[in-house]
Amino acid sequence: MIINFDLNDLQAFRAVVDKGSFRGAAEAIRISQPALSRRIEKLESALDVKLFERTTRRVSLTMVGRAFLPQVERLLDDLDIALMGISNVASTRMGNVTIACVPSTAYYFMPHVISEFHKLYPKIRLRVLDASAGEVCNAVASGEADFGVSFSGSLADEVEFELLLQERYVLACRRDHPLAERESVTWTEAYEHDYITVDKTSGNRFLLDQALRGVRVKKPSICETHHVTTMIGLVEAGLGVAMVPSIAMPAGTHPILVSVPLVEPLVMRNVGLIKRRGRTLPPAALELERLVREMPFRSV
Repeated sequence: MIINFDLNDLQAFRAVVDKGSFRGAAEAIRISQPALSRRIEKLESALDVKLFERTTRRVSLTMVGRAFLPQVERLLDDLDIALMGISNVASTRMGNVTIACVPSTAYYFMPHVISEFHKLYPKIRLRVLDASAGEVCNAVASGEADFGVSFSGSLADEVEFELLLQERYVLACRRDHPLAERESVTWTEAYEHDYITVDKTSGNRFLLDQALRGVRVKKPSICETHHVTTMIGLVEAGLGVAMVPSIAMPAGTHPILVSVPLVEPLVMRNVGLIKRRGRTLPPAALELERLVREMPFRSV
């Protein structure tokens, strides 16, 4: 059999899958959109199949394209790993790595990790998608992100979860609040005060609703936000208290805020890596994943 396509054509194919559009794929691999279209047409012609369904609004894989994708990903990823092993190209190559994180983990995990990654690989551009747990999961499942850092919960079948740490929920309040000096606070006691919560689109809200079914809540929240980090800002401004994951709180002693352990019940959250099932990460993304794994987690 004569093969009338090359690695450039396969890279173009994977770029279209990852970006979901010909325009985005062309920008990602730095070629014109007509040139990218020619590569896809060449690949389809060589294989005598149709790989994509194209409309004015979206691009999606055909059944044949979905079957072909894992083989292409395995071939290109194996080639990248081989090249990195024999010539250390990871330190000099230019490229992009995308990681998706829920905001609390982006705040805690990523500043140190990004700094170390940039020192090691200054020519690689890093993109951080700070989004809700559902959006993080979707970004990883669709290939928009190479991998994610989030918490376990309702995950799509296309992704797998690997535990990094467990953390408890704490009460965030100002130092001048009546509960600030307590050694612990029950959830029922916390809800007796003015409080801020996350809205129903948040993965934290889903987790808490499941864990706190037996807790009586006497009054509604005074404000709902989409992200935990926004809640903490409102607590600092004096609007009320908030129940948040411990890693979302500032490290060390804060001049205004304090965290108090929440009990009855003790609610924990599992934080870990989210990756698309069955896919080997590209070398640069593997290096970023390694740095996340090696991060010294504080006691939470």
